[in-house]
Amino acid sequence: MKNPINNANTKLILLHPYIQKQANPNRLWLIALVSVFTLASLLTLVYTRESFHTTTTTTSTATRIITDINQNQQTLPKSVMKALVHYAANTNRTDHMSQTDIKQIMDVLKQCTSPCNFLVFGLTAETLLWNALNHYGRTVFIDENRYYAAYIEEKYPEIEAYDVQYTTKIKELKELITSVKEQTRNECRPVQNLLFSDCKIGLNDLPNHIYELDWDVILVDGPRGYWPDGPGSLSAIFTAGVLARSKKGGNPKTHVFVHDYNRKVERMSSEEFLCKENLVKSSKDLLGHFVVERVVDESGKNQFCRNPPTMSS
Repeated sequence: MKNPINNANTKLILLHPYIQKQANPNRLWLIALVSVFTLASLLTLVYTRESFHTTTTTTSTATRIITDINQNQQTLPKSVMKALVHYAANTNRTDHMSQTDIKQIMDVLKQCTSPCNFLVFGLTAETLLWNALNHYGRTVFIDENRYYAAYIEEKYPEIEAYDVQYTTKIKELKELITSVKEQTRNECRPVQNLLFSDCKIGLNDLPNHIYELDWDVILVDGPRGYWPDGPGSLSAIFTAGVLARSKKGGNPKTHVFVHDYNRKVERMSSEEFLCKENLVKSSKDLLGHFVVERVVDESGKNQFCRNPPTMSS
């Protein structure tokens, strides 16, 4: 019998201590690599959660608007999505209208039985949003700055905007209202085609079709009015009141919204030419909502309000 130890095919393998020592640094590197990866994963998770929270907060307004206007549709038109994304990206701007006020206007636009004719005084942070919310209707913007109006039309070809020259000054508010009251049976009639009017505060240099269209919704959010020599919204509110009363067809009622309704010029002008009896709602978020009816009764063609306000109001 052969001794197994002496078998030529048997090999004895010895591990030198040096080789064993070489394995320890590799394990240390592996442990270090796993630790770094774990730390990086943790930091990524924390950052992602913070980023998600910020993004969710920033886009909450646009998300709610999308939900409200698109409950029964699979997708929104590209122009609508573009506007909502633009609006959501700029929600930190201080000149934005509040979500509550936006929803009031949006709800009225949704009620239109046919495509809405929507007239907006002022190119603002909500311009693309208004155009998008009235996607199937016609939205026209009027602004005091001809260069900005041209810029907006060039950058956003879907926007229809026109410039107009305002001649009023806020410091002359009471004198202007007094002069209009003296002319309500002549140039400043509540029912007329302003294209042919010489009323001092009426806008008569807009494109012809502005006077021919029957406006379902009008928003006064301009021109600027925060210093004595600024034009203020007197002319825009007066014009809105005349356009609403002078409709030839369509819905006999026109919804007129006045932003910054808490300011003196906006409130006084609205009470004079849109009238308290037509005030539907005045929100804490600075929006006055009036519903003005088309005038067909001859007795109402020379008077804006059934109960005209006093100048001290």
